[in-house]
Amino acid sequence: MKFLVDAQLPPALARFLASLGEEAVHVLDVGLLEASDSAIWEFALKNEWVIITKDDDFQFRASVTLMPPRIIWVRVGNCSKKRLIEIFKEHWNTIKEELDMNTLLVEVA
Repeated sequence: MKFLVDAQLPPALARFLASLGEEAVHVLDVGLLEASDSAIWEFALKNEWVIITKDDDFQFRASVTLMPPRIIWVRVGNCSKKRLIEIFKEHWNTIKEELDMNTLLVEVA
């Protein structure tokens, strides 16, 4: 599985996931930092990336689309990078299990 971290989340999250052996990049790494949601969506679909985002626009779009990319929707409030990474450490096994079951939208709260 490949993970694309959206702009509202820090590049450190992609680096943390890479340290776990996951293929993970931040939108900055692939030239999409200033891209529209549609461009990020299309990139994820075309290249089979799971989008990790805080943007509820992706969740809404996925709910009305037949073939959306898979999405990890981060629903935690503003917090430090350290706390965000701790949350992902705590929940990563569950997140991966959900994705392995082909869940299209995984919420992290």
